[in-house]
Amino acid sequence: MKITDARVVVSSPGRNYVTLVLETSDGVVGVGDATLNGRELAVASYLRDHVCPLLIGRDPARIEDTWQYLYKGAYWRRGPVGMTAIAAVDVALWDVKGKVAGLPVYELLGGASRSGVMVYGHADGHDVPELLDRFAEYLEQGYKAVRIQAAVPGVAKTYGVSVHDGRIYEPANSDRPEEGSWESSAYLDFAPTVFEAVRERFGFGVHLLHDVHHRLTPIEAARLGRALEPYRPFWIEDATPAEDQSAFRTIRAHTTTPLAVGEVLNSIWDVQTLITERLIDYVRMSVSHSGGISHLRKVYALAELFGVRSGAHGAGDLSPIAHAAALHLDLAIPNFGIQEYMGHRDPAGEVFRSTYSFADGYMHPGDVPGIGVEFDEAAAARFPYEPRYLPVNRRLDGSMHDW
Repeated sequence: MKITDARVVVSSPGRNYVTLVLETSDGVVGVGDATLNGRELAVASYLRDHVCPLLIGRDPARIEDTWQYLYKGAYWRRGPVGMTAIAAVDVALWDVKGKVAGLPVYELLGGASRSGVMVYGHADGHDVPELLDRFAEYLEQGYKAVRIQAAVPGVAKTYGVSVHDGRIYEPANSDRPEEGSWESSAYLDFAPTVFEAVRERFGFGVHLLHDVHHRLTPIEAARLGRALEPYRPFWIEDATPAEDQSAFRTIRAHTTTPLAVGEVLNSIWDVQTLITERLIDYVRMSVSHSGGISHLRKVYALAELFGVRSGAHGAGDLSPIAHAAALHLDLAIPNFGIQEYMGHRDPAGEVFRSTYSFADGYMHPGDVPGIGVEFDEAAAARFPYEPRYLPVNRRLDGSMHDW
């Protein structure tokens, strides 16, 4: 069996997605997610112009060899564009292999290590009362873990407060990034009061998570972690910009609040120090941005040796293909921690038909052969690409800051 066709489909059923479709000489089709939010066309071009021609005629069963061929053969390694492109190929090949074997991908990864994958949803509010109401809705749905974000008084457009339905934080399509503002001192004073309000109303029987979104200095992050300790957070995420791994030594020295990081990181080298020095508790790299299943399971294997668990990124800017792939890996690895789940806005369901399921706070990828997501190209053609940008942030003095 050989790969006979490799094509890239860019569509926007609710938001932009980049999908790789591989066809084989035996008629088996595999799909992979190549979405890089705000830079979708860069990955689409990388795949279409540089990678897809190399796939024609290759044996789809040789997943690891293809991964190494695309990674080492490019010379210009790592980075979000290249690793997202490789991830799409990798997941599509695992999809093919599962369909040929007649097995769901998690069975090919050694079988299930658990009966379900605990997921967390996103509760937010323009003020604390609204957050509490939305939090209650998640509990009614059966969630056992919920991320909490609320607008900081006096700070316009706080990250994590959705403008629609809790599944998207970015603005509608535009030709320029939307600009927000930020003030760390106001946030540091406010965040503990949010945790206090949630614990006071709902108690300690549910896990609480919180995303700092790279906005603090290491010592500010340490202060936040210590202030939140009485409320027992499951984690604080991306407390400081993730590029500086050494910064987490400072945070770790001052707080016992668990730390999670990794959604903007792309390779095992990006998290090597964080894992081997036990500077984090959860690694949040995603299947779609980290070279696919083949590479991310190596990250998790390294993390297992040092007591670090998975907490994969799973925002709505990753397509259902990416979420399904993550669930297969989550189900199989021994050191699973938690999986982010925002869901997808309609009409995504017209383009991506998935077999994964949610019940009582847990998800399962389903047992159909392969990844378990059917991609409808005809439906995708009805939703053309829409130019969009992620927002940017400025401090109150006008200087640039991390969004």
